[in-house]
Amino acid sequence: MTMTEKEIKDAIKYWEEIAMHDHKTMLSLYKSKEYSNTLFFGHIVLEKIIKGLVVKKINEQPPRIHDLVRLAKMADLHLSNEDIIFLNEVNEFNIRARYPENKLEFYKKCTPIYTKKNLLKIENLYKNLCQKLK
Repeated sequence: MTMTEKEIKDAIKYWEEIAMHDHKTMLSLYKSKEYSNTLFFGHIVLEKIIKGLVVKKINEQPPRIHDLVRLAKMADLHLSNEDIIFLNEVNEFNIRARYPENKLEFYKKCTPIYTKKNLLKIENLYKNLCQKLK
């Protein structure tokens, strides 16, 4: 169902604001040394900002999926191969942090160095995507 201009504007604002809220949470988790949760929220932040870009592109609410690469394609973002590879990696932060059989392995992987490296990439991509939303 196609949305009205006002509905589109409101939906984009919603996704942008909720991404901003979760971005603050992500940074708080990092400061608290909750590294696996930091990266889990990194996925959530990117998912929500990309969903705002999907609305902007297709004038409809995005589907209820969590695959960042599929969402980026729907939003027609024209990302670099490096960014697409990174989005696939970030998809793993969602899966590994969510399912019990993967949690312990993921916790061990989320060292301070690993988390900081990925957090910086998430931050850069998030800022770039926010610019595309304007």
